[in-house]
Amino acid sequence: MVFGSPQGAVIEHGSSRSGRWLRARRTRIALWIAVIEGLLVAVHVIPWVAGILAAALVVVLAFWVLRNVHSDTVHQLAWIAGVSQAFVALVPILVIVIGTLALIAVAVLALVALAALFADRA
Repeated sequence: MVFGSPQGAVIEHGSSRSGRWLRARRTRIALWIAVIEGLLVAVHVIPWVAGILAAALVVVLAFWVLRNVHSDTVHQLAWIAGVSQAFVALVPILVIVIGTLALIAVAVLALVALAALFADRA
């Protein structure tokens, strides 16, 4: 039998109510922030260079906060900010990779079309 709360859940020492709420939802929040900001970068509302520089700054700041601040709520907010910006930093890289793969696919289709045209002449 687990002693403590009626449901058997254990509350982590040093946590706060808002910190626990954020911790339970932090991945989802970080992903939504990254999706929204990533779309803004992808459609050029935010220049990708500025997005990358801001993301790098926020990630460094988040690491500093995670090491030096002991407030549970601030800790969870720093984690959300850092993870969301790390995801945002991946958007331009994914755009480059997907764009390169699209160009390769077009080149392969062009080669197949040329091969089909030349095979038809024979």
